Amino acid sequence: MSLGSAQAVGARPINWARLMRALLPALSLGIVVVAIASLNQRAISYLGFTLMLNLAIPIALATLAQMFVITINELDLSIGPFVGFVGCVTATWLHDSPLLGITVLIAAIGVYVALGALIHLRNLPSIVVTLGMSFVWQGLAILILPTPGGKAPEWLLALMGFKPPFIPMPIVAAIVIALVVHFGLMRTSYGAVLRGAGGNGQAIGRAGWSLLRTKMVMFGLTGLFGVLSGLALIGTTTSGDANIGNGYTLLSIAGVILGGGEFVGGRVSPVGAVIGALTMAMAASPLLTFMHVPPDWQVAANGAILIIVLAARVLISRKEANA
Repeated sequence: MSLGSAQAVGARPINWARLMRALLPALSLGIVVVAIASLNQRAISYLGFTLMLNLAIPIALATLAQMFVITINELDLSIGPFVGFVGCVTATWLHDSPLLGITVLIAAIGVYVALGALIHLRNLPSIVVTLGMSFVWQGLAILILPTPGGKAPEWLLALMGFKPPFIPMPIVAAIVIALVVHFGLMRTSYGAVLRGAGGNGQAIGRAGWSLLRTKMVMFGLTGLFGVLSGLALIGTTTSGDANIGNGYTLLSIAGVILGGGEFVGGRVSPVGAVIGALTMAMAASPLLTFMHVPPDWQVAANGAILIIVLAARVLISRKEANA
Protein backbone atom coordinates (compact mmCIF):
# COMPACT_ATOMS: atom_id res chain seq x y z
CA MET A 1 0.00 0.00 0.00
CA SER A 2 1.39 3.39 -0.94
CA LEU A 3 1.88 6.23 1.54
CA GLY A 4 -0.88 8.27 -0.08
CA SER A 5 -3.43 5.47 0.10
CA ALA A 6 -2.46 4.73 3.74
CA GLN A 7 -3.05 8.36 4.66
CA ALA A 8 -6.37 8.29 2.84
CA VAL A 9 -7.44 5.21 4.81
CA GLY A 10 -6.22 6.50 8.18
CA ALA A 11 -7.44 10.07 7.86
CA ARG A 12 -10.91 10.92 9.12
CA PRO A 13 -12.89 13.49 7.17
CA ILE A 14 -13.81 16.57 9.13
CA ASN A 15 -17.49 16.74 10.01
CA TRP A 16 -17.96 20.46 9.41
CA ALA A 17 -21.60 20.46 10.53
CA ARG A 18 -20.74 18.88 13.89
CA LEU A 19 -17.81 21.26 14.28
CA MET A 20 -20.03 24.27 13.59
CA ARG A 21 -22.62 23.10 16.12
CA ALA A 22 -19.88 22.69 18.72
CA LEU A 23 -18.54 26.17 18.04
CA LEU A 24 -21.91 27.95 18.24
CA PRO A 25 -21.76 28.55 22.04
CA ALA A 26 -18.25 30.03 21.81
CA LEU A 27 -19.32 32.09 18.79
CA SER A 28 -22.28 33.54 20.68
CA LEU A 29 -20.03 34.44 23.62
CA GLY A 30 -17.56 36.07 21.24
CA ILE A 31 -20.32 38.16 19.66
CA VAL A 32 -21.42 39.41 23.09
CA VAL A 33 -17.82 40.31 24.00
CA VAL A 34 -17.36 42.20 20.72
CA ALA A 35 -20.66 44.04 21.22
CA ILE A 36 -19.65 45.11 24.74
CA ALA A 37 -16.20 46.17 23.50
CA SER A 38 -17.87 48.37 20.89
CA LEU A 39 -19.79 50.11 23.69
CA ASN A 40 -16.80 50.58 25.98
CA GLN A 41 -13.34 49.18 25.32
CA ARG A 42 -12.37 49.60 28.97
CA ALA A 43 -14.86 46.86 29.85
CA ILE A 44 -12.56 44.34 28.14
CA SER A 45 -10.05 44.29 30.97
CA TYR A 46 -9.31 42.38 34.17
CA LEU A 47 -11.58 44.65 36.21
CA GLY A 48 -14.23 44.81 33.49
CA PHE A 49 -14.55 41.04 33.15
CA THR A 50 -14.56 40.67 36.94
CA LEU A 51 -17.52 43.04 37.21
CA MET A 52 -19.41 41.71 34.19
CA LEU A 53 -19.00 38.09 35.29
CA ASN A 54 -19.65 38.82 38.94
CA LEU A 55 -22.53 36.31 39.08
CA ALA A 56 -21.20 33.96 36.41
CA ILE A 57 -20.01 31.26 38.83
CA PRO A 58 -23.39 30.68 40.56
CA ILE A 59 -25.17 30.85 37.20
CA ALA A 60 -22.74 28.32 35.69
CA LEU A 61 -23.19 25.95 38.64
CA ALA A 62 -27.00 26.25 38.42
CA THR A 63 -26.80 25.62 34.67
CA LEU A 64 -24.78 22.44 35.24
CA ALA A 65 -27.31 21.39 37.88
CA GLN A 66 -30.06 21.74 35.28
CA MET A 67 -27.91 19.94 32.72
CA PHE A 68 -27.76 16.77 34.81
CA VAL A 69 -31.55 16.29 34.81
CA ILE A 70 -31.87 17.30 31.16
CA THR A 71 -29.32 14.57 30.40
CA ILE A 72 -31.89 11.98 31.52
CA ASN A 73 -34.75 13.71 29.67
CA GLU A 74 -36.15 15.44 32.74
CA LEU A 75 -36.51 19.09 33.73
CA ASP A 76 -36.10 20.86 37.06
CA LEU A 77 -38.35 23.88 37.55
CA SER A 78 -37.30 24.24 41.18
CA ILE A 79 -33.58 24.93 40.80
CA GLY A 80 -34.03 28.70 41.15
CA PRO A 81 -35.99 28.61 44.43
CA PHE A 82 -33.66 25.84 45.63
CA VAL A 83 -30.64 28.10 45.08
CA GLY A 84 -32.48 30.79 47.06
CA PHE A 85 -33.20 28.30 49.85
CA VAL A 86 -29.53 27.29 49.98
CA GLY A 87 -28.62 30.97 50.07
CA CYS A 88 -30.85 31.58 53.09
CA VAL A 89 -29.40 28.55 54.91
CA THR A 90 -25.88 29.74 54.09
CA ALA A 91 -26.47 33.30 55.29
CA THR A 92 -28.06 32.17 58.58
CA TRP A 93 -27.48 28.65 59.89
CA LEU A 94 -24.22 27.96 58.06
CA HIS A 95 -22.83 31.23 59.40
CA ASP A 96 -24.18 30.98 62.97
CA SER A 97 -24.22 27.18 63.46
CA PRO A 98 -22.01 25.54 60.82
CA LEU A 99 -22.85 21.96 61.85
CA LEU A 100 -26.59 22.61 61.56
CA GLY A 101 -26.13 24.38 58.25
CA ILE A 102 -24.06 21.53 56.78
CA THR A 103 -26.63 18.98 57.98
CA VAL A 104 -29.49 20.89 56.35
CA LEU A 105 -27.62 21.23 53.04
CA ILE A 106 -26.77 17.51 52.97
CA ALA A 107 -30.42 16.71 53.74
CA ALA A 108 -31.49 18.99 50.87
CA ILE A 109 -29.31 16.97 48.48
CA GLY A 110 -30.93 13.83 49.89
CA VAL A 111 -34.35 15.29 49.03
CA TYR A 112 -33.21 15.62 45.42
CA VAL A 113 -32.09 11.98 45.41
CA ALA A 114 -35.51 10.97 46.77
CA LEU A 115 -37.23 13.06 44.08
CA GLY A 116 -35.31 11.16 41.41
CA ALA A 117 -36.48 7.86 42.88
CA LEU A 118 -40.07 9.06 43.20
CA ILE A 119 -40.22 10.33 39.63
CA HIS A 120 -38.84 7.04 38.27
CA LEU A 121 -40.80 4.60 40.46
CA ARG A 122 -44.15 6.34 40.04
CA ASN A 123 -43.49 7.46 36.45
CA LEU A 124 -44.38 11.03 37.38
CA PRO A 125 -43.67 14.01 35.11
CA SER A 126 -40.64 15.80 36.49
CA ILE A 127 -42.05 19.17 35.43
CA VAL A 128 -45.02 18.78 37.77
CA VAL A 129 -43.01 17.36 40.68
CA THR A 130 -40.29 20.00 40.53
CA LEU A 131 -42.85 22.76 40.03
CA GLY A 132 -44.45 21.68 43.29
CA MET A 133 -41.05 21.55 44.97
CA SER A 134 -40.32 25.09 43.83
CA PHE A 135 -43.09 26.32 46.15
CA VAL A 136 -41.72 24.15 48.97
CA TRP A 137 -38.19 25.54 48.62
CA GLN A 138 -39.55 29.09 48.33
CA GLY A 139 -41.67 28.69 51.45
CA LEU A 140 -38.81 27.22 53.46
CA ALA A 141 -36.52 30.04 52.36
CA ILE A 142 -39.04 32.63 53.56
CA LEU A 143 -39.42 30.85 56.90
CA ILE A 144 -35.66 30.84 57.41
CA LEU A 145 -35.09 34.41 56.26
CA PRO A 146 -38.35 36.44 56.10
CA THR A 147 -36.49 39.61 55.13
CA PRO A 148 -33.22 40.04 53.23
CA GLY A 149 -30.22 39.87 55.51
CA GLY A 150 -27.87 37.46 57.16
CA LYS A 151 -24.18 37.21 56.41
CA ALA A 152 -21.99 34.88 54.40
CA PRO A 153 -19.37 32.85 56.32
CA GLU A 154 -15.93 34.41 56.31
CA TRP A 155 -14.32 31.42 54.55
CA LEU A 156 -16.87 31.70 51.76
CA LEU A 157 -16.25 35.43 51.35
CA ALA A 158 -12.51 34.78 51.17
CA LEU A 159 -12.98 32.02 48.58
CA MET A 160 -15.26 34.02 46.29
CA GLY A 161 -13.18 37.17 46.77
CA PHE A 162 -9.93 35.52 45.69
CA LYS A 163 -8.25 37.42 42.84
CA PRO A 164 -5.78 35.33 40.83
CA PRO A 165 -3.19 37.15 38.71
CA PHE A 166 -3.74 37.86 35.01
CA ILE A 167 -7.08 36.02 34.63
CA PRO A 168 -10.23 37.07 36.56
CA MET A 169 -11.57 34.61 39.13
CA PRO A 170 -14.90 33.95 37.32
CA ILE A 171 -13.09 32.83 34.18
CA VAL A 172 -10.66 30.61 36.09
CA ALA A 173 -13.50 29.03 38.07
CA ALA A 174 -15.59 28.51 34.93
CA ILE A 175 -12.71 26.72 33.17
CA VAL A 176 -12.04 24.45 36.15
CA ILE A 177 -15.73 23.61 36.68
CA ALA A 178 -16.30 22.91 32.99
CA LEU A 179 -13.26 20.63 32.70
CA VAL A 180 -14.07 18.66 35.86
CA VAL A 181 -17.68 18.01 34.84
CA HIS A 182 -16.69 17.30 31.24
CA PHE A 183 -14.21 14.65 32.35
CA GLY A 184 -16.64 13.04 34.79
CA LEU A 185 -19.63 12.95 32.46
CA MET A 186 -18.06 12.66 29.01
CA ARG A 187 -14.77 10.81 29.55
CA THR A 188 -15.55 8.12 32.11
CA SER A 189 -17.33 4.81 31.67
CA TYR A 190 -19.93 5.59 34.33
CA GLY A 191 -20.51 8.98 32.73
CA ALA A 192 -21.37 7.14 29.52
CA VAL A 193 -23.89 5.05 31.47
CA LEU A 194 -25.48 8.17 32.95
CA ARG A 195 -25.77 9.78 29.52
CA GLY A 196 -27.04 6.52 28.06
CA ALA A 197 -29.94 6.54 30.52
CA GLY A 198 -31.25 9.53 28.60
CA GLY A 199 -30.22 8.36 25.15
CA ASN A 200 -31.39 4.74 25.35
CA GLY A 201 -32.64 3.75 28.77
CA GLN A 202 -33.79 0.30 27.67
CA ALA A 203 -30.33 -0.61 26.39
CA ILE A 204 -28.76 0.56 29.65
CA GLY A 205 -31.24 -1.56 31.59
CA ARG A 206 -30.57 -4.64 29.45
CA ALA A 207 -26.85 -4.13 30.06
CA GLY A 208 -27.45 -4.62 33.78
CA TRP A 209 -27.40 -1.02 34.97
CA SER A 210 -30.17 0.23 37.25
CA LEU A 211 -32.19 3.07 35.72
CA LEU A 212 -33.48 3.88 39.20
CA ARG A 213 -29.95 4.34 40.48
CA THR A 214 -28.87 6.47 37.51
CA LYS A 215 -31.82 8.82 38.01
CA MET A 216 -31.10 9.06 41.71
CA VAL A 217 -27.45 9.86 40.96
CA MET A 218 -28.33 12.52 38.40
CA PHE A 219 -30.88 14.19 40.67
CA GLY A 220 -28.36 13.99 43.50
CA LEU A 221 -25.79 15.76 41.30
CA THR A 222 -28.42 18.39 40.53
CA GLY A 223 -28.91 18.94 44.25
CA LEU A 224 -25.15 19.06 44.85
CA PHE A 225 -24.52 21.65 42.17
CA GLY A 226 -27.58 23.59 43.30
CA VAL A 227 -26.01 23.78 46.77
CA LEU A 228 -22.69 24.89 45.27
CA SER A 229 -24.55 27.54 43.26
CA GLY A 230 -26.27 28.88 46.35
CA LEU A 231 -22.99 28.96 48.27
CA ALA A 232 -21.25 30.81 45.44
CA LEU A 233 -24.13 33.26 45.14
CA ILE A 234 -24.06 34.20 48.82
CA GLY A 235 -20.27 34.36 48.75
CA THR A 236 -20.62 36.92 45.97
CA THR A 237 -23.56 38.97 47.27
CA THR A 238 -22.46 38.61 50.96
CA SER A 239 -26.06 38.31 52.28
CA GLY A 240 -29.20 36.24 51.71
CA ASP A 241 -32.65 36.77 50.23
CA ALA A 242 -35.46 34.25 49.76
CA ASN A 243 -36.03 35.50 46.21
CA ILE A 244 -32.39 35.82 45.19
CA GLY A 245 -32.32 32.74 42.95
CA ASN A 246 -35.77 32.81 41.37
CA GLY A 247 -34.48 33.86 37.95
CA TYR A 248 -31.98 31.01 37.84
CA THR A 249 -34.52 28.45 36.65
CA LEU A 250 -34.98 30.00 33.21
CA LEU A 251 -31.32 31.09 33.05
CA SER A 252 -30.17 27.52 33.70
CA ILE A 253 -32.44 26.05 31.03
CA ALA A 254 -31.37 28.69 28.52
CA GLY A 255 -27.69 28.10 29.35
CA VAL A 256 -27.97 24.36 28.73
CA ILE A 257 -29.79 24.80 25.43
CA LEU A 258 -27.49 27.62 24.32
CA GLY A 259 -24.54 25.36 25.12
CA GLY A 260 -25.70 22.65 22.73
CA GLY A 261 -27.91 20.56 25.00
CA GLU A 262 -31.18 18.99 23.89
CA PHE A 263 -34.24 18.03 25.90
CA VAL A 264 -34.17 14.42 24.71
CA GLY A 265 -31.53 11.85 23.88
CA GLY A 266 -28.97 12.54 26.61
CA ARG A 267 -27.22 15.07 24.37
CA VAL A 268 -25.49 17.67 26.52
CA SER A 269 -22.17 19.48 26.66
CA PRO A 270 -20.76 20.54 30.06
CA VAL A 271 -18.26 22.90 28.42
CA GLY A 272 -20.97 24.32 26.18
CA ALA A 273 -23.33 24.73 29.15
CA VAL A 274 -20.72 26.76 31.05
CA ILE A 275 -20.06 28.90 27.97
CA GLY A 276 -23.82 29.40 27.62
CA ALA A 277 -24.01 30.46 31.26
CA LEU A 278 -21.16 32.94 30.77
CA THR A 279 -22.94 34.36 27.73
CA MET A 280 -26.17 34.82 29.68
CA ALA A 281 -24.34 36.34 32.64
CA MET A 282 -22.42 38.78 30.47
CA ALA A 283 -25.41 39.82 28.38
CA ALA A 284 -27.41 40.56 31.55
CA SER A 285 -24.56 42.11 33.52
CA PRO A 286 -25.50 45.09 35.74
CA LEU A 287 -22.35 46.77 34.43
CA LEU A 288 -24.12 47.32 31.11
CA THR A 289 -26.53 49.66 32.88
CA PHE A 290 -23.62 52.03 33.47
CA MET A 291 -22.98 51.89 29.72
CA HIS A 292 -26.49 53.27 29.20
CA VAL A 293 -27.91 49.92 28.08
CA PRO A 294 -31.50 49.68 29.45
CA PRO A 295 -32.28 46.52 31.49
CA ASP A 296 -35.14 45.70 29.11
CA TRP A 297 -32.68 45.58 26.23
CA GLN A 298 -30.48 43.20 28.20
CA VAL A 299 -33.36 40.78 28.71
CA ALA A 300 -34.26 41.04 25.03
CA ALA A 301 -30.62 40.39 24.10
CA ASN A 302 -30.63 37.13 26.07
CA GLY A 303 -33.75 35.98 24.25
CA ALA A 304 -32.42 37.05 20.85
CA ILE A 305 -29.12 35.22 21.40
CA LEU A 306 -30.92 32.02 22.34
CA ILE A 307 -33.29 32.17 19.35
CA ILE A 308 -30.50 32.95 16.87
CA VAL A 309 -28.29 30.11 18.13
CA LEU A 310 -31.18 27.63 18.02
CA ALA A 311 -32.10 28.72 14.51
CA ALA A 312 -28.47 28.33 13.41
CA ARG A 313 -28.32 24.86 14.98
CA VAL A 314 -31.48 23.76 13.15
CA LEU A 315 -30.14 25.14 9.85
CA ILE A 316 -26.85 23.28 10.30
CA SER A 317 -28.65 20.04 11.17
CA ARG A 318 -30.85 20.30 8.08
CA LYS A 319 -27.87 20.87 5.82
CA GLU A 320 -26.14 17.87 7.40
CA ALA A 321 -29.22 15.70 6.83
CA ASN A 322 -29.46 16.77 3.18
CA ALA A 323 -25.75 16.24 2.53
